[in-house]
Amino acid sequence: MSFFKKHSSIILTLVSVVLYFLFAYTTERTEFNKLLFLWISLFTCYFVLLRDQQLSFAYLTRIAVLFRLVFLFATPNLSQDFYRFIWDGRMILEGLNPYLTLPQTFIEQNNYPINQANELYKGMGVLNGSHYTNYPPINQLCFFIAALFTKNSIIGSIIVMRVLIILADIGILYFGKKLLERLQLPVKNIFLYILNPFVIIELTGNLHFEPVMLFFLVWSIYTLQQHKWFLAGILLACSISVKLIPLLFLPLFFQWFVKGDISTLKGFKKLVLFHLTTIFTVFLLFLPFYSSELISNYTNSVGLWFRNFEFNASFYYVAREIGYLFRGYNEIAIIGKIIPVLTICFLLMLTFFKKNKSVKQLIVSMLLTLSCYYFLTTTMHPWYIATLLILSVCTQYRYAVLWSFVVILSYQAYANSPWKENLWLITLEYALLYTYFIWEVFIKRKPTQN
Repeated sequence: MSFFKKHSSIILTLVSVVLYFLFAYTTERTEFNKLLFLWISLFTCYFVLLRDQQLSFAYLTRIAVLFRLVFLFATPNLSQDFYRFIWDGRMILEGLNPYLTLPQTFIEQNNYPINQANELYKGMGVLNGSHYTNYPPINQLCFFIAALFTKNSIIGSIIVMRVLIILADIGILYFGKKLLERLQLPVKNIFLYILNPFVIIELTGNLHFEPVMLFFLVWSIYTLQQHKWFLAGILLACSISVKLIPLLFLPLFFQWFVKGDISTLKGFKKLVLFHLTTIFTVFLLFLPFYSSELISNYTNSVGLWFRNFEFNASFYYVAREIGYLFRGYNEIAIIGKIIPVLTICFLLMLTFFKKNKSVKQLIVSMLLTLSCYYFLTTTMHPWYIATLLILSVCTQYRYAVLWSFVVILSYQAYANSPWKENLWLITLEYALLYTYFIWEVFIKRKPTQN
């Protein structure tokens, strides 16, 4: 026992490495029981490591990088989106605009514009290949870099993209630590994100580019804390140009600029310039891909999330069942239009009626706004939680950490052939989440945000 206590951190690190290796190289997403066992085991190690006050920041940083490097040569096993990433990157390398064409069209015409086109199309699946790409320009730049280095090897492209994601997480660690210092919060809070098995598996392991988006978002918030609003606007635009979700935060800056300035008119001018800087930068980043068809193709592809797709939803599934009692079909077409309206109403309420004069208050509003959207959405892929997780490290709320743990229950759907969700497990996931959320946000006594 004394030996374990003395060397517990090393033992837990080695156990975690073995578990990550098993997850990366020996596990399929159809093996739900194995997934669940590895997931629970890794989270157990994660929580024990975080509770060890003797571990230095440097040690936790080293093992966070080590755990990610375990996945370096692994093919993603919980998602097939990376095949489309490689397709888009190689399209750009060949001088073709990925926003204007469908992979399906090329394959049906026996036209193979890129290397390994058939293999990539089979990997991404008919559903992905029959829709226009919805990945913004800086995300496309990451895909292009992978194609630039390895245009003939799928595993080579995977390695390049994974290195980019790992570097982005290191950037999050760097600016996240600096932001926590400026907010006078414990710097080790950043490891709630950096060491989280969900982040390592879903993002590094399965090549979702949330870390690149979050790198720019955290850097933007850090520069805003320094009152460098022009640079903050450019960085926020870069974040939006990886994933669109930070667009949701733009109205929340109102009080930071307007009510945070002694001269309201001067503050309002800064607010307008900040928004114009952000929007204009996004426009410039999209400009190399511009054509008359881009806007219609892109908006149609993004709109599919509200009109067609359903996965791991909570309130939407309840509303859908109620709707079936009255109409009996196609509830997503109706409810999908209501969700953005409800989200915007909640966003405006936080914008004008909640204090957002400090960065701490602003981050809490970002967290609550995005949580509202995810609670209502028709499609809640696990990797979306990463944004909640990084925002939560600058707050007293930890429900995003719980969600990152229980979200594994949604993967039971892939154990069925054909694919089918177990609504009892989805109910369990959200029952645990909402119970903790209500306790933490509405019941638990919490310190006042500065």
